[in-house]
Amino acid sequence: MEWVFERGTARGSRVDSLVMCGKTGTAQNPHGKNHSVFFCFAPRENPKIAVAVLVENAGQGAHFAAPIASLMVQKYLLRTIKRPDLEKRMLDAVIVPMANDSTVLDD
Repeated sequence: MEWVFERGTARGSRVDSLVMCGKTGTAQNPHGKNHSVFFCFAPRENPKIAVAVLVENAGQGAHFAAPIASLMVQKYLLRTIKRPDLEKRMLDAVIVPMANDSTVLDD
């Protein structure tokens, strides 16, 4: 699960000073855009936090759920956000499910 952050789908959510382990996912939604899913824990050795994030109608886990989980872990363990640009992108995102449309407005 560490490789998900090192070389996998969550590498864009990696924090240099933390060894995190996680798994991205996509939950199918028969009514519209798939849901973004991510589960993680940190640090790898002697974990102090575990997080599960599901963002409805947001597509792949790496697009929204992983960055949000990464920010939560950073804030909890480091008491700061090391990537304010990522935080701003997540806070400013607009995800609107549209009837019979699989469009995420932030893509």
